[in-house]
Amino acid sequence: MLKQRIITALWMLPLMLGMLFYAPQWLWAAFCGLISLVTLWEYARMSGLEKLKTNHYLAATLVFGVIAYAGGWTLPDIVWYAVLAFWLVVMPLWLKFKWKLNGGWQAYTVGWLLVMPFWFALMSLRPHPDYALSLLAVMGLVWVADVCAYFSGKAFGKHKIAPTVSPGKSWEGAIGGAICVAVYMIVVWWAGWLTFDAGWFNTVLIGLVLTVVSVCGDLLESWLKRAAGIKDSSNLLPGHGGVFDRVDSLIAVISVYAAFESLF
Repeated sequence: MLKQRIITALWMLPLMLGMLFYAPQWLWAAFCGLISLVTLWEYARMSGLEKLKTNHYLAATLVFGVIAYAGGWTLPDIVWYAVLAFWLVVMPLWLKFKWKLNGGWQAYTVGWLLVMPFWFALMSLRPHPDYALSLLAVMGLVWVADVCAYFSGKAFGKHKIAPTVSPGKSWEGAIGGAICVAVYMIVVWWAGWLTFDAGWFNTVLIGLVLTVVSVCGDLLESWLKRAAGIKDSSNLLPGHGGVFDRVDSLIAVISVYAAFESLF
């Protein structure tokens, strides 16, 4: 398993960084669109959508994405407000009450709320390769939070955040991850890698909010898998599970970050 994880990472990381830093915008849009569509396919499997409905769902999403890119569309403010409401209000309630999706209109709506803002966010945050470093800095927050929470949880974890959803996550791990994110945000702020300058204190506060959002994104996907009775979102990435398994926290953080930047 470890060997498979390493081999998969050895081709995934260069591919992602190459696209991020060097791809023209049309290719970046197609690359992010592929990630979004595969994620939506994996999500549809977990949300109770039948195969035929899933195919129609993916086709409609693809057509919309192509038209949106060709037309230079951006999301209106009301959608970004909905994104913030979803991740900051609805999501904690969802995890508390453990709602299930059974293939109804809720499944379609949630899928689009997950994937479409994520794709639009990746477009708006990286309109040109010159913006790649600032987007990478935001992605780095997710990885710092995840890695530091893992090791902090291993060392000190005793109190579980959501034992019935994701038994491996502890409050001690989350706090350790948040502390490391605070340090990381000061570093990237000082280096000038972010597209805004709100001062170091406000930058740390933004980082901590995004850390909470990152945990919620991870827990949401864990709950969807548990409710569907599966271990991984798919087996497309040997040793890593599916694409949704790799981008669950990124979807939450990138979407919320783009909403903040667009609105405020």
